[in-house]
Amino acid sequence: MKQEINPKDTNRAAAFELWMKSPMPMVTLTKTFDVTRLYKMSRRRGLRSASGRLLPEGRKKFNMLLCWCIGKAASKIEAFYMLPQDGKLYKYDRMAINVIVDNIKGGLSFCDVAVSDNLEQFNADYLYLTKTIRENCQDILDDEAVIVGTSALIGTELDSIVNQYCGQFNNPMVFWSRYRKHWFKVTLPISFQFHHAQMDGGHAARFFEELQKTIKTI
Repeated sequence: MKQEINPKDTNRAAAFELWMKSPMPMVTLTKTFDVTRLYKMSRRRGLRSASGRLLPEGRKKFNMLLCWCIGKAASKIEAFYMLPQDGKLYKYDRMAINVIVDNIKGGLSFCDVAVSDNLEQFNADYLYLTKTIRENCQDILDDEAVIVGTSALIGTELDSIVNQYCGQFNNPMVFWSRYRKHWFKVTLPISFQFHHAQMDGGHAARFFEELQKTIKTI
């Protein structure tokens, strides 16, 4: 559920006053993660979803696993549940991960996958929603959940990704490209963009720490 709240009644009061009128309120941090465990899991065969279907192989499974880890890490940080929009501050009681899919018409479609502690449930939702929007080219969005956006540019290796800085889209965004295989390790630079009225660098640093921990212990 989405509910408007008074910024003065929250610990974001000063930041909201300072950053809501800024022409460039977004902040981007980038860190290289050890994703060896996710890579190995994405290569396994026989792992099935709650619906009984085989998980997609390779890169698609890797992206699903990373999206689940992002939701798991973000859901532990209270700041993610408050979002500035149109000069107001809103509080949410649930979260979803936005996924971008290449549809059959050659365009892009979007879906919001509900964050779940249960990996099999998340995978089942992910498979169903991404397949549906790919085929019917209609977005499936959840306006009542706070959204953590994702974008995977797997066509090349990138060190960092920066999106729009104008504050038009205020929800936090997580970006990555192609992972990098080394002798005994697989790494991936991940960029995290957020609105400064929503959170500070300390919150973002904690998110990165939680994300790395989740990736290593999934």
